[in-house]
This record gives sequence, C-alpha cells and structure tokens, in this order.
Amino acid sequence: MNIVFWIIMSMMLGYVLLMLGPLAGGIIAFGLVMGTLFRGLYLLNDIHTRLKGMAPRKDRAEEVYEEYLKRRGHSGKERDDE
Repeated sequence: MNIVFWIIMSMMLGYVLLMLGPLAGGIIAFGLVMGTLFRGLYLLNDIHTRLKGMAPRKDRAEEVYEEYLKRRGHSGKERDDE
C-alpha cells in the first residue's frame, strides 16, 4: 500500500512541476533528484562505516607472520632488482 501512495504522490508532483513551467519545474526537479542522490550516498557511507567496524580482523597466523617479517627486516614483497 505504501508504494501506491508514493506513486500517486509522484504523479501529483509531476503534474505540479509541469504546470510551473520549464524553468521553475526544472529547478525543483533537479533539487529533488540531487537531494535524493546525496541522501543515498550518505546512507551508503553510513552503512559502510558500520560494516567496517564489524568486519573480521586479521587472523592470528597472519599477524604472527607479519611480525616475523618486520623482525627480519623484510616487507614481505620479493624484489626483482637484486
């Protein structure tokens, strides 16, 4: 039922924007579209930060291996210039 409501509201908004003329209607429509896009980007960023905090960290074996490489003085990458 919610989708039907929003479809009807969008139809009425489109009719009002059509009656306002191309300049005023275009400016309002552009503002609505850009506002929706920015809101979507904000929500995606919020979801990303929440999921990043829940992501699993490195396992113990990888941490020990990296510590071993640091103690040996290697970066873990092979060098071709030798």
